[in-house]
Amino acid sequence: SSGYKIEMLNNGISPLKGEEPGLEDLIKKVRSDGKFESTSDFSKIRDLDAVTLAIQTPFKDKGELEPDFGALEEGIRQIGKYLNEGILVVLESTITPGTTKNFAADILKEESGLIPGEDFALAHAPERVMVGRLIRNIREHDRIVGGINKESTDRAVELYTPVLTIGKIIPMDSTAAEVTKTAENTFRDLQIAAINELALYCEAMRINVYDVRTGIDSLKGEGITRAILYPGAGVGGHCLTKDTYHLERGVKISGSKLDYPAESASLYVLARKINDFMPQHMYNLTNEGLTSIGKKFNGSKIALLGWAFINNSDDTRNTPSEPYLDMVEKDGARVTIHDPYVSQDGSLKISQDLEESIKGADAIVIFTGHKQYLNIKASAIKKLSGHKHPVIIDGRNVIDPDAFIKEGFVYKGIGRGDKNYHEICNK
Repeated sequence: SSGYKIEMLNNGISPLKGEEPGLEDLIKKVRSDGKFESTSDFSKIRDLDAVTLAIQTPFKDKGELEPDFGALEEGIRQIGKYLNEGILVVLESTITPGTTKNFAADILKEESGLIPGEDFALAHAPERVMVGRLIRNIREHDRIVGGINKESTDRAVELYTPVLTIGKIIPMDSTAAEVTKTAENTFRDLQIAAINELALYCEAMRINVYDVRTGIDSLKGEGITRAILYPGAGVGGHCLTKDTYHLERGVKISGSKLDYPAESASLYVLARKINDFMPQHMYNLTNEGLTSIGKKFNGSKIALLGWAFINNSDDTRNTPSEPYLDMVEKDGARVTIHDPYVSQDGSLKISQDLEESIKGADAIVIFTGHKQYLNIKASAIKKLSGHKHPVIIDGRNVIDPDAFIKEGFVYKGIGRGDKNYHEICNK
């Protein structure tokens, strides 16, 4: 299904349509210099000194901690068929702790007949990049590198060192590297859940979460930091939505006893549930807004702004917009979706015409903080909607509430308890 990407890459074109500074120029340069080739021919592995895998590792059943390693296993088996002695194999995928030493090593040994750590080197070096910052992150972020033995670690360090311009290599055991990657994403998810829960508290207490956040963030100096993030309409992407479960599974399959408060749920899994709840909260805010003007979802038109899970990107993996769409359509709403970076996601059609998407909308719901939404004008949006009191729901704090309230909008925003209960202006 991604064969078209091979052709694009070999033509010096990036298949990523979001904003990725420097990526397309780099692809063109290495192609013209003859230093890069894209292929689906696994047999070329025979000619390589090193091979890396970066394959998605979703979950079949998060409740049962059952991952879907089908694609990963197929990739490892294909590599194993063409291994030569002395090659280095590196898994960059985010994986359950213990996968490199056990799952991957066993498959490679089975397919090649070679001994991992003796006949070839095997390591885990998880990717640590963010959408929109790929090149910069690859060069500047510290790189975690962990082999199944010292020789494997040394080989992996040798591979990645020339790539870094600012970042440094941090060597460790392969399982420690796996825990590092899953834990850093789990911790970020926990941070997001903390501010999302605080936003819900602030709504209930009718105060502004952003004022509270500014106050908390002001405490600095002498090693003090609160590392507080921003609330939002939900967490998406391939990593944060499932890496908690890889970490949970890792300790479960380790074979060792976990000393933890009896009958207590995992703090990390609770954080996941809070972040997964945020699209439901967006639904609740929309419902409250529509109810205040005597409308229901059934028969209402909703303009959903933003399908990518992250701003200024075309990445739609596990977008929080999707569960929201499912909920409102189930209740009979007609939905138009706008995203300046995404024109289609599977069979779902997505408009790139903002004005056309908003025309006739009873509610405008902002799910993604794309730069195109930062300067939308209340008067223009109201005119396009054709309603005296359209509803606007801000899931990313990108608009000025007062400007919309003054134009007669019913405004609701995540964490904006100071504005969510305003009187409707009869302008």
